[in-house]
Amino acid sequence: MAVYTNVDDAALADFMAAYDLGTVLSFAGIAEGVENSNYLLRTDRANYILTLYEKRVERHDLPFFIEVMQVLADSGMNCPLPVQARDGSILQELMGRPCAVFTFLDGTWSRFPSREKCAELGRSLATMHMNCAPVTRRRTNALGPAAWQPLFDSIGSDANIVGDGMQTKIQERLDTILSSWPDDLPSGVIHADLFPNNVLFIGDRLTGVIDFYFACDDIFAYDLGICLNSWCFEPDGSFNLTKSRAMLRGYQEVRPLSEAETEAIPTLAAGSAMRFFLTRLYDWIHTPKDALVSPKNPMEYWSILRFHQSVSGTTAYGIGL
Repeated sequence: MAVYTNVDDAALADFMAAYDLGTVLSFAGIAEGVENSNYLLRTDRANYILTLYEKRVERHDLPFFIEVMQVLADSGMNCPLPVQARDGSILQELMGRPCAVFTFLDGTWSRFPSREKCAELGRSLATMHMNCAPVTRRRTNALGPAAWQPLFDSIGSDANIVGDGMQTKIQERLDTILSSWPDDLPSGVIHADLFPNNVLFIGDRLTGVIDFYFACDDIFAYDLGICLNSWCFEPDGSFNLTKSRAMLRGYQEVRPLSEAETEAIPTLAAGSAMRFFLTRLYDWIHTPKDALVSPKNPMEYWSILRFHQSVSGTTAYGIGL
């Protein structure tokens, strides 16, 4: 369930008076997503998405997220375009929450993405990295490498809940990643959360990239590591080399990787796995049993992390094959 804030009819009517979007035909909550409250807003003119930003999204970050989407939409990329109110503003307030209206994108996300979809994702990710160059605002990655040790320290011995001796094992793996983390690779605005449920397709044609609320400035190839982890591992935990090769080739059709970027992929992918493992572990421990959203099992990403730290080179990802 991804509706944390309910909107009543009277509040919606007052809100819509600030826009020129036509007559509301229907208004329904959307179950996908975990960070914000999202509604499908249908009018007699078009469909829209109304997003209410919940407490985990910082209000001061919203102008950055909005600018990223505007820049990408202006570049011709398929992403939600913020809709202006009559007074030209984008950010509004509804039910005590900051909010915005966005254009609706056709398509559905793929629970088991094919090789062709992985290649499409690679091309779109590279395009996004290049097309975000005009973004003027900056946002540090709040969940980047500098945050991992403090986050793990906040978990402490509770990590042993998911397995005997896990606190020590996690610290050892974290030390290995941080000691080899690169600091001189090409960087810029990245999506940082491009899981399959944030990418829309019609057939094998990519029709939209959504949910930019982890976007930030970081290493481009780190974004690739996030996608390798979320797109190229099968439900049984095995790594799909064919999908990985397709994604990396698709990316390099648009933006070729340097040798240094290529060599860093095992470390960057391991770092991505550590980031999602730690945040899932924290939520696994601290989310109340009666919460609206069930926490995701962190051990999926522990298995992914072990894979990356066991590979002997970049050929394990299909590079050079």
